[in-house]
Amino acid sequence: MTPAYFEYQNAVKLLCGQNALDRIPDELRHLGAARPLLLSDAVLAKIGVAAQVSEVMQAEGCPPAELYTDIPVDSSLEVVNRIARLYREKACDAVVAVGGGSVIDTAKGVRLVLSQGKDDILSLSGVENLNRGRHIPFIVVPTTAGTGSECTGVAVIRNDEQGVKMEFLSPFVEPDVAVLDVRMTLRLPARATAATGMDALVHAIEACTCLQGNPLSYAHGTSAIRLITRHLEECVRHGSHADARLAMALAATQAGIAFSNSMVGAVHAIGHALGGVCHVAHAEAMSILLPHVMRCNLSHSAGAYAELLPYVLGWEAAAALPAAERAEALICAVERLSRTLHELTGLPLRLRDAGVQESDLPRVAAGAVNDGALIVNPRMLSEQEVLGILRQAY
Repeated sequence: MTPAYFEYQNAVKLLCGQNALDRIPDELRHLGAARPLLLSDAVLAKIGVAAQVSEVMQAEGCPPAELYTDIPVDSSLEVVNRIARLYREKACDAVVAVGGGSVIDTAKGVRLVLSQGKDDILSLSGVENLNRGRHIPFIVVPTTAGTGSECTGVAVIRNDEQGVKMEFLSPFVEPDVAVLDVRMTLRLPARATAATGMDALVHAIEACTCLQGNPLSYAHGTSAIRLITRHLEECVRHGSHADARLAMALAATQAGIAFSNSMVGAVHAIGHALGGVCHVAHAEAMSILLPHVMRCNLSHSAGAYAELLPYVLGWEAAAALPAAERAEALICAVERLSRTLHELTGLPLRLRDAGVQESDLPRVAAGAVNDGALIVNPRMLSEQEVLGILRQAY
């Protein structure tokens, strides 16, 4: 159903496909930049992915003015502030981020600090409370197919002092350009491929079923669901399959566009709390929680789930099922995919297998009910109901 009012934004230019990386120097020049700061992480530096991007920039006459690869898996406010200081010290004039969600979200935070002329990102917390500020040219090169962060107006960054993950929501954290080059994901290990693919699936399903959904986010979300359910297992089994890898990269981006314009729901609210309290990797938390939250939401979302089934099973197979069985069939399909990925990669199915202690569950539930993503979940959840989901998933 079309809402009475909705807003939609996607201002990111996509460079997608063969040799897309080679366009980065031209895009920087179009943005008026000559001294970019290149951000990545230690793993990507070690395996040569960061160098691959740096070499392309060097060859085309726009080398990085500085390279920073000390971004941790679970980045923090302090890391953002440190990089912003480095940007100023080295007189950089653009940010190029090469990595997964942590690198890209860190770069978004850096851009936010610089554009607003601040020293501490914590002073900028809030939801869409900022003006554009100074334009900082910003290009992202995702190396996973999961977060969709390359096309979203949100950055999730850990507050170490409070032990929580903070969300910074603003259209002004969106990159100028996102580069989807299949070479960036070909070396992604099978387990990381599985986890990030499930992260993208959560984005798409929650975007299509949350209270703030709209026709445009739905179109992107359903396309992402179709691509993921057709290509994720292939990417896990045969990591060098370029066509499947590109399909997953597109799916993650479309899922990112979808949820950036509709929000998410309880899977993310609980997952954020799990990351803050128990340091569970975000993508693995999403994979574990998805079927349990779907079952909890079933009383309010049966119709929405039934409408998504054709994008998973195909139209003929979905139509062959009685209408009353289609919502349950969608949840069962998600569970089958999770089990398959577990068998192929060891991706955990239970919270206990991800290192969560049962004694931590009440703290996680308390954190989840204060997460903004819960506001647009199809049904309101109390702290005890969230605790029930966690126990089911444990």
